[in-house]
Amino acid sequence: MKLINEFKEFAVKGNMMDMAIGIIIGAAFNKVIDVLAKQVILPPLSLLTDGVKFGNRKFVLRDEITDATGAITTSEVAIAYGKLLEVFLDFLIIGFTVFIIVKFMNRLKNKAQDAKDKTVATPKDIQLLSDLKELMAEQNKMLKSNVKS
Repeated sequence: MKLINEFKEFAVKGNMMDMAIGIIIGAAFNKVIDVLAKQVILPPLSLLTDGVKFGNRKFVLRDEITDATGAITTSEVAIAYGKLLEVFLDFLIIGFTVFIIVKFMNRLKNKAQDAKDKTVATPKDIQLLSDLKELMAEQNKMLKSNVKS
């Protein structure tokens, strides 16, 4: 029973919904980044390397050996570094894109939390803290004037 109650509390507080929304948006964002990397950025890079796709790049350590009938007797041994390059490039693109989005969101957040900026509605919690700060400054001035008198 305790586990069920804890789960209800978890779900009601919104944590589960926040996670679900984050996972859904993350999956959609992954698709966008995948297309950006594989369909927009990698083709020009492949063009620079005379049409060689990064995924096909490898160091062959031992060639494939076939018999007279064409059957493979010994498999090729190779270090396929091309896939690593593709995944690393995907990682860089994703990291840079996330950095730009977070930077943009932080700029909006900082602008929204600036109590002096009248172009954006200040959230109530920030407005209350600003008012409290002003009241405390006013109270300190009054206390200082009473001490000097």
